[in-house]
Amino acid sequence: MLRLAVPVILAEIGWLVMGIVDTVMVGPLGPAAIGAVGTGTILFMTVMMAGFGTLLALDTFVAQSYGAGRIDECHRWLFAGVQLAIVLTAVLSLVAWSSLALLPRFGLHPDVLALVRPYMGHLVWSTAPLLAYAVFRRYLQAMNIVRPVMIALVVANLINAAANWILIYGRFGVPALGVVGAAWATVISRIGLAGFLFGVIVYRERERPSGLHDVPFALDPVRMWQIVRLGLPAAGQILLEVGVFAAASALAGRIAPAAVAAHHIVLNVVGLIFMIPYGLGTAAAVRVGQAIGRRDAHGARVAGWMALALGTGVMSLSAVLFALAPRPLVRVFSDDAGVIELGVGLFLVAAVFQLFDGVQTVTTGALRGLGITHTPMLANLVGHWGIGLPLAYVLCFQRGWGVQGLWAGLALGLMLIGSLLLFVWHRRSAAAGGMGSAIMARGGSS
Repeated sequence: MLRLAVPVILAEIGWLVMGIVDTVMVGPLGPAAIGAVGTGTILFMTVMMAGFGTLLALDTFVAQSYGAGRIDECHRWLFAGVQLAIVLTAVLSLVAWSSLALLPRFGLHPDVLALVRPYMGHLVWSTAPLLAYAVFRRYLQAMNIVRPVMIALVVANLINAAANWILIYGRFGVPALGVVGAAWATVISRIGLAGFLFGVIVYRERERPSGLHDVPFALDPVRMWQIVRLGLPAAGQILLEVGVFAAASALAGRIAPAAVAAHHIVLNVVGLIFMIPYGLGTAAAVRVGQAIGRRDAHGARVAGWMALALGTGVMSLSAVLFALAPRPLVRVFSDDAGVIELGVGLFLVAAVFQLFDGVQTVTTGALRGLGITHTPMLANLVGHWGIGLPLAYVLCFQRGWGVQGLWAGLALGLMLIGSLLLFVWHRRSAAAGGMGSAIMARGGSS
């Protein structure tokens, strides 16, 4: 489990580092440039989450085919994923470009608006390589090939940093492009990301008895629809989870500046640690799917519980850290007394929900390995949007708890979601014997 999860975790951290580098590199251009790059990236990635989430279904189909020893089926799912990525590129690019017309309605500062439109307009050209990377990554991970994914993120970060330095400020005779240069640097790094993983796939598959050249690259609408049908709820779950914290950040923006600062500081630390159970959830999806593919229901159950044990262990340690040393953690980011006091309170709230956050993340991955994606989506809809966020609003603004009330409501939502999904995993994994055969039958019939 750790051999599979650790490179995935490091790859996810690589995503965070890439965003930090972009922000640092445009920093000398002024606050408007920082705001434009941050806002444009968030808006673009929000659109892309629909594609990323849909392609998560490849975890299930490729892992179960690999567990069954059907490498040819793995290749067919890879080709179907590429074909779907082409369709998604057209759709999501159109959505992203259309959203540029709505930017003036977001109430952005005129200086930020003037920069975010060209930045995001050029960033859209990274849609195709980004979705191709998502397909190649899911395919490789589902076959236990994870180290190249980590290496690809390291290479992409280096490309991104070098291209930023050249294009933003104009080096080696290249004109200084400012924030547009930052966008092109991201496009170039994502092309490198997809190209690197494609090269890995071709290299590894060249000598297989059932190599890529033995499976025709024929249009496969049936498999594409199966990916969409299983992946759309996963995409919905991600959008619901990301969206509730985006909404909380918007609500925090109505409070005092110190509260906003404390909110973002704690959110950044919590988000960084979240990458560990997220990586374990991805590993759980792969190992559970492989076990189902080889008709090993007991192995699937053991794999899921092992991921949960590791995830709860890590999150328990982080909860202890938040409870015992919140003040030093906040001081890393700010020396402001007001920010420190509010941040300490938020870390104590985070300590309460850490365990449940880890559980809901890992169980979501394990259930995806079983081919179950609707339940996590519905749990997030009810827990976050039906209970957590409304309660957060009441506690924050009507009960006068401030930003701590905001986090208390979100904490309750996470606790409910984690508890529910743990119960669902316990029940469905016990009855997992027939799930793999049903999913494999659908795949084979196409």
